[in-house]
Amino acid sequence: MTAEQPRLLMIYNADGGLFAMVSDAVHKVLSPSTYPCSLCAITYGATRMKGEWRAYIERLPFAVTFHHRDDFAAAWPDARVELPAILIERSGRLQELVTAAELDVVPDVTALMALLDERLAQLQRV
Repeated sequence: MTAEQPRLLMIYNADGGLFAMVSDAVHKVLSPSTYPCSLCAITYGATRMKGEWRAYIERLPFAVTFHHRDDFAAAWPDARVELPAILIERSGRLQELVTAAELDVVPDVTALMALLDERLAQLQRV
């Protein structure tokens, strides 16, 4: 019997769907300081994922699942996590790796990758 492979969950503080995506893109451009999803702001341009973030995600030794707040709430109705957040799921249990408060002060995608590398390294030492 083998242990289930951990999975990273990237949860945006934004709803899914075309209308929400267009509204978010406009909001990021017109008023970036009031945009409520720092994970989106760090990892996306106006409409697409930043290339260095995409390459980083593809190199990770974990499956990565992206959620918007509405589909995350549907998939994990009992989870109480301030969004945005980066979580790890192991054996059906969630653990926060990067909190909303931490994401709010991360200056750029390079710093986010360094923070996530640090947190993943800490998990491997445990």
